[in-house]
Amino acid sequence: MNTPHLSSTVFIVDDDEAVRDSLRWLLEANGYRVRAYASGESFLEDYDASQIGVLIADVRMPGMSGLELQEQLIVRNAPLPIVFITGHGDVPMAVSTMKKGAIDFLEKPFNESDLREIVARMLEQATQRVSKHQAQKDHEAMLARLTAREQQVLERIVAGRLNKQIADDLGISIKTVEAHRANIMEKLEVTTVADLMKVALAKPEAHA
Repeated sequence: MNTPHLSSTVFIVDDDEAVRDSLRWLLEANGYRVRAYASGESFLEDYDASQIGVLIADVRMPGMSGLELQEQLIVRNAPLPIVFITGHGDVPMAVSTMKKGAIDFLEKPFNESDLREIVARMLEQATQRVSKHQAQKDHEAMLARLTAREQQVLERIVAGRLNKQIADDLGISIKTVEAHRANIMEKLEVTTVADLMKVALAKPEAHA
């Protein structure tokens, strides 16, 4: 078995202390860093989306349920794979949560080999998700450097408009368009129009 990445964490959310302790013991015995919470609310207060990890959460808990916790993470656009613990075998619920991004289920009583296999697979996915999430944030931050006018010019460059056409569209001089164009390329850290197009149209993916 591969040694878990030191920066990754397995988060456990379950109101049952015995289940939390059992999961923590099994995971820590296999070299994982574990953080356990008795409620979804306490987990959300502590959670940082830049952390690489996997969430193991009970479906049914007093207060915020596992499903409601999943909804909150979706709202936050959190790149966190979720494994639900269930002893209820609720197939419609399982289908619904899978469609919303839950990756797998652990049925009570769970066994150690299933737990190890699921967590290892989920942490691999989590690393990819966090990398993609960060790439998206970096891309958005780069585009946010542009002023409103520069964004208007960029939209027209992407649409294939020439400098004279952009000047006519925006009621500005060609020299002003050229100045905006130079500023855009400097801010987006590109030197050619081809690279500018790549940045403007990019849908960032996780790097291998």
